[in-house]
Amino acid sequence: MERRSFLRWTAALGAGGGAAAAGIAAWARWHEIKPGLHHPGRAEGHYLRDRQALPPPSSIVEADVAILGSGIAGLTAAWKLHREGVKDVLMVDGPEPFGNAAGGAYGPLAYPTGAHYLPIPPQECLHVRHLLYDLGIITRDPYGPKPYYDEKLILHAPHERLLYGGKWHEGVMPRAGVPPAELAEHARFSAEMEKLHAMRGADRRKVFTLPAAQASTDPAWRRLDTITFKTWLAQNNYRAPTLLWYLDYCCRDDYGTDIDRVSAWAGLHYFCARGGEASNAEGGAWLTWPGGLQPLAEKLAARTGARRMAGTVATVKQVDGRAEALCFVLENGKPRTYLVRARKVICAMPLFVTSRVVEDIAQYGFDPARHMPAYSPWLVANFLLDRFPEELPEAPLSWDNVVHGTQGLGYVVSTHQDIRQQPPAQSVFTSYVALSDRDPVAARTWMQSASPEELLALATVDLRAAYGNAFDACVQRADITLRAHAMAAPLPGFLSNPGVQALRDAAGPVLFAHADLSGFSVFEEASWWGWQAAQKALA
Repeated sequence: MERRSFLRWTAALGAGGGAAAAGIAAWARWHEIKPGLHHPGRAEGHYLRDRQALPPPSSIVEADVAILGSGIAGLTAAWKLHREGVKDVLMVDGPEPFGNAAGGAYGPLAYPTGAHYLPIPPQECLHVRHLLYDLGIITRDPYGPKPYYDEKLILHAPHERLLYGGKWHEGVMPRAGVPPAELAEHARFSAEMEKLHAMRGADRRKVFTLPAAQASTDPAWRRLDTITFKTWLAQNNYRAPTLLWYLDYCCRDDYGTDIDRVSAWAGLHYFCARGGEASNAEGGAWLTWPGGLQPLAEKLAARTGARRMAGTVATVKQVDGRAEALCFVLENGKPRTYLVRARKVICAMPLFVTSRVVEDIAQYGFDPARHMPAYSPWLVANFLLDRFPEELPEAPLSWDNVVHGTQGLGYVVSTHQDIRQQPPAQSVFTSYVALSDRDPVAARTWMQSASPEELLALATVDLRAAYGNAFDACVQRADITLRAHAMAAPLPGFLSNPGVQALRDAAGPVLFAHADLSGFSVFEEASWWGWQAAQKALA
């Protein structure tokens, strides 16, 4: 028993009567629950890493365009090709259908195992708006300054709250009880971000925008990518502890990386690049689904018209001006292979996978030893609750619930969009943790060897802070998804990575499409590179 568990147990005993019984019952129930552990892609990844022999292909599949990977980049490429009249498209799902947009369900209750929202896209994100309009998510005026969105998908209040100083507060930025000097620094930072949001470089492009490929290349602004965000903050006299905590939380939330490692350009981009508006929502609103982005990915997949096959790519090569991909499926731990032949192959997978499967990746200008981005490991845990835990009185349960001062990234509530008068009998709470407190390689090693109890302790750090042992008695089931290479981390220098730029420019039989080509993992960037790859395949 951990020391904290022992103290909670003895405290319950000391309380006497019903409180003691309830505390003991909650502790006993919690320790009966063994979380399900999910490692998407680990078995296939280790097969590739260890270069185990594969049997000859049992079949050959022909296609005009083959897309290797079914994340947002691959889905966007397939959707765009279908829109342009290309009918012979094959999609190989990869080890996990939909990748970082995946989700799951406990019966009728859906939950995310990856990304869980999409900000209202700004006008610069015409590719995202076009896609959302085609899917019926934007219902009117898709290219105007303020489109009209499906009301059911716009996140409704209460949006977010922060547990700070033992009390819940509306919003995520600490405010109550914060000294006036720190609040003044908050206001100065906010004003500076507003100014930078509208700033343009010498080339007349916006300094910060989505997609990042359309941002200004003015060297005066690109110098921000040579230092860390923490260095930039210090240079500009931002020292308020509450502000620094908030900025660090934001970087961990989007990049899986602390402010002392992330590029200053990327840190500022988080605050200055979005700001999309809707005619039926407040500025900066979000779209969300109970299952995270999986319902959006499923809807997009249904609109692609592509044939989909289970499998993971093992090798990709050019043959006589076309492309071939050997793919495999693990069945009871043993591989079955098939060969894909196509006019164009789009590698819609992370670069750490691409570098292992594309034959002679150096011919494209990418050297894994010099050009590989760093990857941040994440942990996503889902808890099926048979009732809601009792809340502190200061602020109601929100969609996003963040705890100040922990390594966690808070937890979201899958049933938040339920508009019935009474809350549902059951719900799913999803907690997120970025293992940014340690070296990424060490974090991955720990994730692989940690016991279920250790993983559960990390996954519940924010839930324990919010509810104590009362949370234990509400949990019916727990599942933990471990994403050892969850996202590329935009460290200083990522904007000028020549190997990544070379893959962006590739235009032969083998094309590349993934958010890694931007250097950070968000929907808008992944979708952009899927669109670009489709355009090249059309040409």
